[in-house]
Amino acid sequence: MKFNYAFQKVVDLKTNEKTQAEWLLSAAIGALQAEQRTLEQLLEDKRKLAVAMLEEAKKKASLLKLQALQQYADHLERCIADKSNDVNRAEQNVEKKKVQLSTRVQDEKVWLKAKDKAWDAFRHQMLLREQSELDEMATVRFAMRAR
Repeated sequence: MKFNYAFQKVVDLKTNEKTQAEWLLSAAIGALQAEQRTLEQLLEDKRKLAVAMLEEAKKKASLLKLQALQQYADHLERCIADKSNDVNRAEQNVEKKKVQLSTRVQDEKVWLKAKDKAWDAFRHQMLLREQSELDEMATVRFAMRAR
């Protein structure tokens, strides 16, 4: 007799949901890393611009050029603020995906544990049935020898 778990499709569904949650978390982490790299690049650009502005000031550059550099610095500041917000949103998304994955893992564990219990009960019944058959065979042999 073969073990056939009645809720196997539910177990498979829970496993698939967990796998999907892992993929979504991985994608969210990738997006976070991309946002962080962009933010780091903007901060590096700001640092380089600050050095360039100092160099231009030392060279006694025109006021027009210094104003243009300052406008670009202001633009970079706005970009950095926006990108910081994007990084924060990406971090929140990663946390949300972690919670979802945790929930999916727990669901899968519950169903796998139920399947294991069903398997143990099935195995126990099979062992009892086998023992009953062996006892019956022994009884028949004993009865045949007693004749």
